[in-house]
Amino acid sequence: MERMNSAGSCSSMRRNSLSISSHQIDNDAECESVSEAGDIGDRALPSRRFSESSSLRLSFDNTSENEAGVSILEEHRLQPYPSFSHPNSSVRPLPTDTIVASEDSKQEPRKSLPELLDYISCMLHLAVFGILGVLTRYLLQKLFGPGVAGVTSEQTILYLDLPSNMIGSFLMGWFGVVFKGDISHVSEHLAIAITTGYLGSLTTFSGWNQKMLELSVSGRWLFSALGFLLGLFLVAFSIIFGIETAKGFRWLLNRLNMSSGNGCSKINFKVDNYRHQLIVMVMFLVILGILWGVSGALVKDEFKHGGSAAQLWFACMVGPIGVWIRWFLARLNGCGIGTAGLLKWIPFGTLIANVSAACVMAALASVKNAVNTRNCDTVVAGIQFGMMGCLSTVSTFAAEFNAMRESNHPWRAYAYAIITICVSFSFGILIYCIPVWTKGFDIDT
Repeated sequence: MERMNSAGSCSSMRRNSLSISSHQIDNDAECESVSEAGDIGDRALPSRRFSESSSLRLSFDNTSENEAGVSILEEHRLQPYPSFSHPNSSVRPLPTDTIVASEDSKQEPRKSLPELLDYISCMLHLAVFGILGVLTRYLLQKLFGPGVAGVTSEQTILYLDLPSNMIGSFLMGWFGVVFKGDISHVSEHLAIAITTGYLGSLTTFSGWNQKMLELSVSGRWLFSALGFLLGLFLVAFSIIFGIETAKGFRWLLNRLNMSSGNGCSKINFKVDNYRHQLIVMVMFLVILGILWGVSGALVKDEFKHGGSAAQLWFACMVGPIGVWIRWFLARLNGCGIGTAGLLKWIPFGTLIANVSAACVMAALASVKNAVNTRNCDTVVAGIQFGMMGCLSTVSTFAAEFNAMRESNHPWRAYAYAIITICVSFSFGILIYCIPVWTKGFDIDT
């Protein structure tokens, strides 16, 4: 009898410990999921994902039953959009990337680009799409600015980059959440280039923060606070609207395919072998050379005159540097602090990119005020609009904010937004506002 009681208590303790362990694993997985909802940097590369998933599979085979959840959790970290892979499903399925990796592991690995060329190819994709993002952001500034539509201006809470931040967040809902798996099916590099390269460069947090600093430095603190609140609300609503409309479009496509008798059709073309990837890499190298060559020639012609044209083409030359830095920083998302991985729910890669870009943007504005020459204005404005604009991002921030808001801990979304905004704005006051107040610079706002 005592033996039966002892066995029953041991079984109960084992079930309780397994329940606690399972709950902890689910909580850790959700923390990493929301933190990686926007970007995971070079961890999303096919070459790195295959090597990491292979090592994790070997470790999984050699672990005991109690250690199995840890290996699953590590594999879960390899994909960027786990909670949105099937938006119409009430149950969150296994991530798309994990499924693809497990299917590939059952077959012989295809011959693809070596890891170094894989990095180079992805960086070329990011650079080209980053320049396109800079050009689109400039066009939207002019279209909605005082010269044409007159919706945005330097003196109101509707700052110049608000339309690009809203449109970029809306498109993030389409191509970075709902249809990212479909794009990745064709090309992993293309999916990274669209979300991290184009949409990340189309939107800018540093420009948003700097405009609020310029409002506050002239005493319009209420406008500054309302600018942050309104901007956060609009980008948050934009990505929600993008996700919902993309789901509706996917439903419509499925209905049309079913009515035509084709079922769920998928794109069969893939850039997944060495020859195709090499051709695409060379193509993007040529495109980047053309874009940089044209930008350099136009900068040379316009530099002596100054103005927005020279600033734009200089921004196109330095913009890819900001994209590359942000992409490398994104590998910190989901890792947490230290070996224990504390605060995994905070996307430290995106946070560091946005705060550092905002600080450098404020520092460059102070340099611009101090030097006050035409050539300095051209260089500084080009770096601000190009490199710092591409280093910071609102579309990725919006994806992370939305994932946190829909998680079991929605308060994390607002805590993340408050941390990002307050830290950036506080450093901006020290770097930009105080020098203006103490030195008496003339600010045209």
